Amino acid sequence: MINRYSIQWIESWCVENGWTDLFVEHPNHYWAFPPGGVMPEPIPSTVLRTIKRENGMTRTETLLSASAIFTTILSVISTYSWKCPMPLVGAFAFSAVIVALFEPEEY
Repeated sequence: MINRYSIQWIESWCVENGWTDLFVEHPNHYWAFPPGGVMPEPIPSTVLRTIKRENGMTRTETLLSASAIFTTILSVISTYSWKCPMPLVGAFAFSAVIVALFEPEEY
């Protein structure tokens, strides 16, 4: 499981909207005190989706996506030059793991 949101994105939203004392319960679950609140509440999922849509991919997501693409290209070249399908099978397995990391976990 990778972190889909940069903590800086969430912190800046909290500052803009008056939420305080941000903390992370577990990956991708953020809690803070709403304006005038005495009990922390989870950051609304609609807000998290909006933040994600505005900011795009995190550095980790970009790096993993680029490595999957690079591995696939390299394996296609290796498969063709060696006349062996095993590099392509390895690239498929690697990309399957990367795609699984992108799946959101439900708690």
